Amino acid sequence: MDSTEQSVTLLAPGRPPAWWIGLPISLVIGLLFHFATAKSIESDSGGRFANHARNAQNTISARIKSYTDVLRGTASLFGTSEAITRDQFHAYVDALQLAVHFPAIESINFAFYVRDGEMAAFERRMAASRHPDEPPLLVHPAGRRAHYAIVSYIEPGSAWSATFGRDLLILPYVEKALMASRDTATLITSGQPIPAISGPKRIGLGMRLPIYRPGSPSATVEQRRAAYLGSVGIAFSVDKLVQGVIAEMPISQVRMTLVDGGLGMENRAVLDGKGERVLFDSGNSDVGGKPLPHAGSERFSIVLPVDFNGRLWRATFSTPKRAMYSGFDEYFPWLAMGAGWVSSMLIYALIHTLTSSRRRAIMLAKEMTRELRESQAKLQLSHQKLRRLAAHADEIKEGERKRIAREIHDDLGQNLLALRIEADMLTSRTGERQPRLHARARSTLSQIDATIKSVRQIINDLRPNVLDLGLSAAVEWQVSEFRRRTGIACALVDDHKEIKLSDSCATAFFRILQESLSNISRHARATEARVELRLEDGRLSMTVSDNGIGLAAGGRNKIGSFGLVGIEERIHILGGSCSIVSFPGSGTTVGVVVSAEPAPPADAAAAASRVRLEIV
Repeated sequence: MDSTEQSVTLLAPGRPPAWWIGLPISLVIGLLFHFATAKSIESDSGGRFANHARNAQNTISARIKSYTDVLRGTASLFGTSEAITRDQFHAYVDALQLAVHFPAIESINFAFYVRDGEMAAFERRMAASRHPDEPPLLVHPAGRRAHYAIVSYIEPGSAWSATFGRDLLILPYVEKALMASRDTATLITSGQPIPAISGPKRIGLGMRLPIYRPGSPSATVEQRRAAYLGSVGIAFSVDKLVQGVIAEMPISQVRMTLVDGGLGMENRAVLDGKGERVLFDSGNSDVGGKPLPHAGSERFSIVLPVDFNGRLWRATFSTPKRAMYSGFDEYFPWLAMGAGWVSSMLIYALIHTLTSSRRRAIMLAKEMTRELRESQAKLQLSHQKLRRLAAHADEIKEGERKRIAREIHDDLGQNLLALRIEADMLTSRTGERQPRLHARARSTLSQIDATIKSVRQIINDLRPNVLDLGLSAAVEWQVSEFRRRTGIACALVDDHKEIKLSDSCATAFFRILQESLSNISRHARATEARVELRLEDGRLSMTVSDNGIGLAAGGRNKIGSFGLVGIEERIHILGGSCSIVSFPGSGTTVGVVVSAEPAPPADAAAAASRVRLEIV
């Protein structure tokens, strides 16, 4: 079995697939379409929800920054003058319009830092600057302490009368934080809820900045302690801070939880739940305790960090997945499933049809292959017959040439010779007595000589007599004739060995030489040629080369050109090999090789395998 039969066998299916197999396959493909579409919609919806959550995160961060800027602006007020009065402070805070621009800020206050020995002077200064409508400043809780941080200015004052005059250093953790802020000149956010504005459903926090005497150096800790005046702070409601953030999200049923992790933003470690406090939960759970999970696989959830001036807040947003889906998103997976089922059924039907058609095509191809092989075998047989016919025709042609040459030589040649003898005798007898007849006789004698010469040339063209002397002599004579006729220098290289060949082989070599030299004179534009005739190891070779322009690409197959084809066919008939090598501009070399004892002519296929034609 050849390669064609093997490929046909591998391609041919046993039988077409049954129609009922396509139903479960199409159903599985439809389910895959449904699953892939649903996952794609879920991923897209989750991405949109994450973008909305990040926008809310940015809004919270922007509000924290704006409130921090209010704190820093207030600190700048006290940094301009050491003698800021209550009226000036009141005017400044009133100009901020807290209720309009900063609704989460519950109060802005300033706490003077007073040492125990400075308390009397401080109380006199506060009493002198008190407005008649304001209550007197009473430091509480009462008692003697080494130092105090007394809330002296507070706006709006009506809502914070209980805080007015309070010593912030009474609480140890507040004292520690304020002293650290004084020494480092940094903003502090303790994260502890402010009781006055905190409750079961809300948390109030504060921020404070240290204030130093204007113009005093504060590069070192000692300098900062000496120049320390007190601190300015704001108290704000976390609930009001994030108020409206959820409402601005274009999603319904969003839950947001804001948790204080108690870690700095420089430490992004995963929170383990220890030390956390819920600052805000839109799910109405109690704040101030542990955060409740946003549970459920049917919800989108994302946790984002919020920087509260060095403290890490964790904002968790979640919503039911269906809240992110449109009406089309609900039904699109089912539409995709139906489309996948229908399309796969159509594809299966097409495959079924193509498989059946393919089986029929393969059967038809097998039949055509069989017929093609039979035709190819007939063509090869016909080609072999044509080769044998061509060989037979050459034999008949050479034999007919030999017969014609012999008859011309034996009959016409003898008659012309006899006629010349008679004409010569007539010329010699009429030389003195009959001048006019003598002239005519000499003219006739010249015509007879020209005719004899022409006849000899015809005989040589039909079958040179020099072939009877051997191939070497015939080749040498043909080379001499080529030089004489064309004027092209032609070198002959002959090892002068005795060459025994059949008459047909010698004639074929001679005709090949004739055709090669004829091609050189007509087409090669050569100035030199070379003929080599060698007999080595029982094989006779002849090479004819020139220094001409060479063969053009495709020149060998030019319509109407049979010279090179004739050379190949002649050598094929003898069972030899032929090579024609040509390089443009570098001449052409024709080489033939046969056995000195030629075997019977090989068939066409075997002869073709021994031929090498190289035209470059």
